[in-house]
Amino acid sequence: MRRVTILGATGSIGRSARDVILSNPGRFAIEAVVGGRDAAALAAMARQLGARFAALADPAALPALREHLAGSGIACGAGESAVHDAVDRPCDVVVAGISGVAGLKPTVAALKPGRRIALANKETLVCAGAFFMAEARRIGAIILPLDSEHNAVSQALAGRSLADVTRITLTASGGPFRSWSKPEIDSATCEQALKHPNYAMGAKITIDSASLMNKGLELIEAHHIFGIGPDRLGAVIHPQQIVHGLVSFSDGSVIAGMALPNMRVPFADCLSDGRRLVSGVAPANLASIGTMTFDEPDLARFPSLGLALAAMAAGGAACAILNAANEVAVAAFLGGRLRFGEMANVVAMTCDVVAKHCQDAPSSVDEALEIDHITRSAAQDVLACRGHGSA
Repeated sequence: MRRVTILGATGSIGRSARDVILSNPGRFAIEAVVGGRDAAALAAMARQLGARFAALADPAALPALREHLAGSGIACGAGESAVHDAVDRPCDVVVAGISGVAGLKPTVAALKPGRRIALANKETLVCAGAFFMAEARRIGAIILPLDSEHNAVSQALAGRSLADVTRITLTASGGPFRSWSKPEIDSATCEQALKHPNYAMGAKITIDSASLMNKGLELIEAHHIFGIGPDRLGAVIHPQQIVHGLVSFSDGSVIAGMALPNMRVPFADCLSDGRRLVSGVAPANLASIGTMTFDEPDLARFPSLGLALAAMAAGGAACAILNAANEVAVAAFLGGRLRFGEMANVVAMTCDVVAKHCQDAPSSVDEALEIDHITRSAAQDVLACRGHGSA
């Protein structure tokens, strides 16, 4: 049996991991599950998977967690030290699914010799990608991309030399505003932006998908995961979301990673030991799908993607700054303080301000968090200057 620890167990990532694990009985033993503050959901997950340890990030939730786990024999804890204990327990695979910058410390702490890290936390690579990948190599941990796009590219590469790769292309659904005009997009409501055509995800990533910022962040991730320059990375709009990633080679051939849009597919790959697992997802039936379309993204209608591309090209601290500025802007939109079309402007202004003071790429978790803190403060100042102060 392979021992697995799941960080972010109560979110959509954790639920997909659970589904794949339960579809392959006898293949996995769950060492630990980690959540944020939902004691009932984490306890239910721990019981269902037979976890040995359960931890919540919120220390105030410990009494509720103990109550929900009473009689189960599952050890538990809460707070930063408990999360660290969960990460430190012996295991073979860590699913890094904690969302946001909160996942940075636990994901870096999860790096252990020989461990496989199924990585879904974007911020680890966007905010500190060079440092994180260098640490993984130094320690001897193996990074497995869990996002459907990066996983598709990884499977398409299948160990082939990057010297033969001319381009890696990630696909995007185009979100709910794919065919909308710029004025319509700029005035879109929160309810409209949260209607992703293919996936049920958390609010923040759904808004990022609607603005195409998410695709920009994924391109930054790809830059670090595959060690390939921005000049060989790109994105196309593919609303059917059957093709998730494409690898173009110097001989003119293109290999596409294809599957129905379901996170259980990349999970089955990341959790495998070389033998294909049961994911519970049927292979895509191309005859029934009938037509697949591909279009270039429109940066005029979706300026957030352009900001991410510029940050990736700039390097240094630019991507960490972009990420923090975007998180503040998205929170302001979700809180009713910004129009959809204003988010990119706030991000751009914040990046311009902070880039004058923070230029070097972070060389530690603490440096990455310091850049994040400085940027969030600057973004709030930008909001205040534009008349969108704290709610």
